Amino acid sequence: MSFRDRLNVQVIAGGMPSVGRNRGAARADTPYVLFLDADIELASASLIRRVMERAEREALQCVTTNILCRDCTLFDKVMYGTNNFFQYLSTLHRPFATGMFMLVEMVTFRALGGFHEQVHFAEDYLLSSQTDRNKFAIVRGGVYTTNRRFEKMGHFRVARLFLSTALNFRNQEYFLRDHKYWA
Repeated sequence: MSFRDRLNVQVIAGGMPSVGRNRGAARADTPYVLFLDADIELASASLIRRVMERAEREALQCVTTNILCRDCTLFDKVMYGTNNFFQYLSTLHRPFATGMFMLVEMVTFRALGGFHEQVHFAEDYLLSSQTDRNKFAIVRGGVYTTNRRFEKMGHFRVARLFLSTALNFRNQEYFLRDHKYWA
């Protein structure tokens, strides 16, 4: 809300993340839309500017950054570091971004049909993995997130869901199943 003097900031009723994100994007009239989770904090005041500059300079479809955790255990930091490592590896085949911080070109977003609204888990992975890997980038810096996912679901379950999602990237049915992520 600290940007409301410079931006048109609105709270939009949504429901599940896919629905809310699509409703928000439908109101956007900009070349790019930035999706942020509510519990993130930018690690650098220049992150958004650097992401936008790179997106525009390279005509990118999707841009993300690293996930960091300030108040986490060493094991939590290793888990997020592993995610970041695999995210970099994904650029070699099928890129993925998390919805914690995901900038998407509006033309691409619309061409892909936005977030699949029947998907209640990994909708961000599903959308970003459909972008052209040559038009995808990860900008150094990062966003700090809370430890809520590990506290709520446990490390093993989060790791299993991540691995299962990566292995099922071609299986649309996987994304439509209830994985009890929001339970």
